[in-house]
Amino acid sequence: MLIRKPSDLPYSQVTPKNQYLNRRRFLAGSVALGALSALPEARANTKLTGVTKSPLSTNEPPTEYKYITGYNNFYEFGTDKGDPAQNAHKLKTSPWTVKIEGEVAKPKTLDLDAIFKIAPLEERIYRHRCVERWSMVIPWIGFPLNALLKQVEPTSKAKFVAFESLYDGKYMLSTFQAGISFPYVEGLRMDEAMHPLALLAVGLYGETLPNQDGAPFRLVVPWKYGYKSIKSIVKIRLVEKEPPTTWNLAASNEYGFYSNVNPEVDHPRWSQAKERRIPEFSMRPTVKFNGYGDQVAGLYTGMDLRKYH
Repeated sequence: MLIRKPSDLPYSQVTPKNQYLNRRRFLAGSVALGALSALPEARANTKLTGVTKSPLSTNEPPTEYKYITGYNNFYEFGTDKGDPAQNAHKLKTSPWTVKIEGEVAKPKTLDLDAIFKIAPLEERIYRHRCVERWSMVIPWIGFPLNALLKQVEPTSKAKFVAFESLYDGKYMLSTFQAGISFPYVEGLRMDEAMHPLALLAVGLYGETLPNQDGAPFRLVVPWKYGYKSIKSIVKIRLVEKEPPTTWNLAASNEYGFYSNVNPEVDHPRWSQAKERRIPEFSMRPTVKFNGYGDQVAGLYTGMDLRKYH
């Protein structure tokens, strides 16, 4: 049997560069998962009470807490999957205020006490699909985004909802270091934002959100790729025109405004036809709209989802 040494046949000589780089990211993630599997579950979050189970939940078993809190995308605290868990302790989550303004009749600035009183808290076990082809099942705790939007009374000019994350250059990465612009911004069309599945999350696994998962207050849109679910929100603005979004600004050919999970539309650098459920290493078929098609497909009737990706 012939055994080749790495010096005899380096990956970069036999694999297109973009696939080679993506393979390195996959292997780095595998190493990170291996390290995570040996760690105890460290929790220092507040228990949430009065939480009801939502019928909107999937019946799939949730991903373990250590993976949900140890394998993250949060570029403000690092670009590797393990960086946010190491660095997000710097995030100050109290006091915290969120401004809701724009095309509304009743603009508001809410603190966390007011946010927790907007609507009863529910546990919703949602599938989470990352554009990098990995997925989890996460037991989020929160309330529908539409409950907050109804409080500010959107006007007829409100066609989109724009979101903005906290950014503090004193302890977060710079735009140069992260490779994307800050503050992080995202957006939804108004009917998407009002859909019952769109969730404002304040916790997971029965407790308040860990910093690396977007504390204290984040969006969860389960039928879209994970980067749409903006973390650590400080501003919500209702607007008439489609708002800018961070990853679309960084690479519009790769990251569209809608970003619905779609196995038929490949990322320019890899296929989206399959996904890896953390901590598994095998791949499974990707399901359109992340499995929520029965609920949300009607939002896109008549749209070319290859063009409006």
